[in-house]
Amino acid sequence: MPLKEGITYAHEHTTIDLSSLKKSEDTNLNCFDETVAEYKELYKKGVRNIIDVTVMGMNRNPDYVKKVGELSGMNIIQSTGWYQDKFLPPFVDEHTVEEMAEVMIQDITVGINGTDSRAELIGEIATSKNQMTEREHKVFKAAVIAHHQTGVPITTHTTLGTYGKEQVQFFKENKVDLNKVVIGHVDLTGDSNYVLSLLKEGVYVEFDTVGKENYMLDEKRLEMLLAIEVAGFTDKIFLSMDITRKSNLKYKNGIGYSYLLDTFVPMILKGGISEAFIERMLIKNPQQFYL
Repeated sequence: MPLKEGITYAHEHTTIDLSSLKKSEDTNLNCFDETVAEYKELYKKGVRNIIDVTVMGMNRNPDYVKKVGELSGMNIIQSTGWYQDKFLPPFVDEHTVEEMAEVMIQDITVGINGTDSRAELIGEIATSKNQMTEREHKVFKAAVIAHHQTGVPITTHTTLGTYGKEQVQFFKENKVDLNKVVIGHVDLTGDSNYVLSLLKEGVYVEFDTVGKENYMLDEKRLEMLLAIEVAGFTDKIFLSMDITRKSNLKYKNGIGYSYLLDTFVPMILKGGISEAFIERMLIKNPQQFYL
């Protein structure tokens, strides 16, 4: 599934609804016109691909995403799978690992929920803080079956960056090609040595919460990226923002999707990151992963 030439935002949600658990309408990202407007703005800045990691239990809406793509000109890759334990629907308890895998395989080979939009990615499948629960383990096992049958890559969620090493170990034990795996949210570890330990295993990683300074200051992300560039591991890192709230968007006076390009990239360039590394993270590495 080749990406279009240009910049890729590697971990986003065109629409997502986590409000039933978070008890906040802000976490129901369903602002269609405003999202189209921001994606159009990104398009003008050279962005051509959005990797949409919205899965079952997040109110996934493939037709909505397809329309946003058509109106904005953006190539949006859609996903299949299930998320973190507290967001898992009853389906996960009621079905076997094999039945869950079959649902993902259908999403990939036929279309998501009976639509003509096919999933081209598994995930973000998730672990909880410092652990993989029994139900999350079921999701991971089903994801491995679907991956082996379809060849589609896998992307993960780590809660605050934790349990990444254990995720990698799980994939190794289940004979998944680590070149087909990206471990998410590793910037939230604040620990460049931890991230380097993952990169040395051969997986891809994401600094995908750029701009979420309530979790981690972007200056810390710069510090980590500098250490990674010095160590020579520049070829398996993606950048993104993981926007999930209305208040993140410009119409609500949030930082907006363009913050990554307009604010973060100039800041890290000024801080010593090379243009070549930035080009790798935004363009070359995603192209290499989504061949």
